[in-house]
Amino acid sequence: MISIRRARPADAPAIGEIHAQVWRSSYAGILPEAYLAALSPTRLAGFYQRAILDRREAHAVFVAVAGGAEAPSNGPVAGSGVVGFASGGRARRPGIAEGEVETLYLLEDWRERGAGRRLMRAMGAHLRVVGCRSAMLWVLRDNPTRWFYSHLGGREAAREGIRVGGRAVEQSAYVWDPIEALLAATAPAQER
Repeated sequence: MISIRRARPADAPAIGEIHAQVWRSSYAGILPEAYLAALSPTRLAGFYQRAILDRREAHAVFVAVAGGAEAPSNGPVAGSGVVGFASGGRARRPGIAEGEVETLYLLEDWRERGAGRRLMRAMGAHLRVVGCRSAMLWVLRDNPTRWFYSHLGGREAAREGIRVGGRAVEQSAYVWDPIEALLAATAPAQER
């Protein structure tokens, strides 16, 4: 069974490890190999520990935790059960949407089990509670899992070039406006 809850500071090591693992698998061949190899789960954990404690701009971090018989015995951090996470808050820059999902990462073995949808729902509900009437996220155009956001009803609203690891890449902004479109797309089957 997978549950979604607000992240705690003790979750930061697992979140940092998940971030590094997901980037290495999702962006292999897209971003420089040396850049991906140099990702530091420990440094990322420090970043996420600060993010978990930071409430400015309505920032929040949620985790997907596997429990019971499904709990991973050899997960990113033994015994944590954390298999994915999402973070966000008010949009970091104006003009596209009021709220922003900054990250959504799930370990490969835990994809297509509903955890990503539930993390997006948690972020959407959080953003609505803090007064955001629309939501968006940025995703690299070559990310093999970007179809997920279209599947949830996100519409591509902008594109821009950025540099990651010294390489020029393109990213797309997906938008849900109004935010209720995201909440409807991520509702449990009985609510639809």
